[in-house]
Amino acid sequence: MQDKFAGIEEFLATVETGSFSGAGEKLAMTGSAVGKSITRLEERLGTQLFHRSTRKLTLPREGEVWLASCRRMMDEMEQVQSLLCNEQQEPVGEVRIDLPNIYGRIHLLPKLLKLANQHPKLRLNVSFEERKTDLIAEQIDLSVRFGLLGDLSDIIARQIGQNQNRICAAPAYLNRHGTPQTPTQLSQHSCISGNQTHWLLHNEKGESTPFAVNVRHQMNDGDARLQSALTGLGLVQLPDWLVEPYIQQDLLVPVLTDYEPDSEPIYVLWQKKQHLQPKIKAVVEVLSGE
Repeated sequence: MQDKFAGIEEFLATVETGSFSGAGEKLAMTGSAVGKSITRLEERLGTQLFHRSTRKLTLPREGEVWLASCRRMMDEMEQVQSLLCNEQQEPVGEVRIDLPNIYGRIHLLPKLLKLANQHPKLRLNVSFEERKTDLIAEQIDLSVRFGLLGDLSDIIARQIGQNQNRICAAPAYLNRHGTPQTPTQLSQHSCISGNQTHWLLHNEKGESTPFAVNVRHQMNDGDARLQSALTGLGLVQLPDWLVEPYIQQDLLVPVLTDYEPDSEPIYVLWQKKQHLQPKIKAVVEVLSGE
């Protein structure tokens, strides 16, 4: 019976050392034996895992895909071994994490970096995306999302915060142009927006209503809109976690506070599995503030 795992150890050692001879030294084999083992592995997979040249070995796209799969498999085996041995469950291996851009960089990345420093065997693979990624199809371990989640049949979600949009402006702008008293007056002010021509607020009956705004400056980046508002260019609607430090310093003034829209929850999501791996549990707990 053919060994399905044959050649994997030689493949990983070759990637690590950069050569068949280096892998041979690491595994107490000859470089020739390593090369033959990887050739048999390539024949079994029906694809070439290395580009071979007289100078070096490089990975084609197929090799990169196989490398990622092998590393994940080795991580899983190490986790299971730790569980079976009833040892202290230390976070080990790679965790793929998808974070929203600004919120992720400002509020979540510092927590993850602290966690990584505490656990040397933990490897972070972090991406910053505004789109809703498919955790299962894209093999992502954890994701952070805002608002309603939809179908979660194969996903577990835990709320880690709230997102409250606030309308603010610099004191200099309000001194020059006055402060809007009702949402309908937004059409008479200079507003800094993304691709929205309407901002969601409560009306006088407390109902969520889109109100037209006079978009003088359009910027698709939240940091850029924040900096523009700080210079006095106009009103901006941004999350409280982004503007609150500037409100505390009196660099921004919140307006229309009686009409602020409903807040939306912020969740961390991960795939539903029989056992919650220590590495996933550690990240979930640190993002949850536990």
